[in-house]
Amino acid sequence: MSISVLVADDQGIVRAGFAAVIDAEEDMTVVGEAADGAEAVQLAAELAPDVVVMDVRMPELDGITATRIITGRQDTTRVLVLTTFDLDAYVFDALRSGASGFLLKDVHAAELLQGIRVVAAGESVLSPSATRRLIGHYASAAVTGTESGVRELDSLTDRERDVLAVIASGLTNAEISGQLGITIGTVKSHVNALLRKLGLRDRVQATILAYDLGLARPNPPGAPL
Repeated sequence: MSISVLVADDQGIVRAGFAAVIDAEEDMTVVGEAADGAEAVQLAAELAPDVVVMDVRMPELDGITATRIITGRQDTTRVLVLTTFDLDAYVFDALRSGASGFLLKDVHAAELLQGIRVVAAGESVLSPSATRRLIGHYASAAVTGTESGVRELDSLTDRERDVLAVIASGLTNAEISGQLGITIGTVKSHVNALLRKLGLRDRVQATILAYDLGLARPNPPGAPL
């Protein structure tokens, strides 16, 4: 089945370029283009695309706010944020607003297309710099689980907690399978169960929650990410 994509960017040339690259793929179709955040919200509601490729800085309504509205209204539409600006505030705000991924606009076409496929499949994608910033944020902060957060985790089984902690390290299902000694199918079942119990959309939100609650810890300085 073809992945339906909505492209939102206030620069016409950039928007047309992204649309052309995406539309050239056999498994993707650009169903609409938006020149600002307000139009992105409107078209997302009308077209219900699988993925919205969202710029951050746009007139009328910025991409972060548009992302929050779209993900709050539509369970099936996922947002991949693209921006020229590799700033902490954009990374954190985009992910906390419900984006399933964050990439810089200078990524190669192949990386963008793969990012769309990954997000459409319900997974998450972060640029290396965004990952470093996210981990660095928690490395520099004394993050501990709150009482309410601990209660929130009580709904998870011990194995689901293990899987949640490993998700936060950025491992794929296959890598989690190897590390925990369980099948990939079992990993998928645990991931789906913990996302459902915690009311999360995807792995990005699961990763943020794991760090927020102190279930996951940043690697020590010098350790591989």
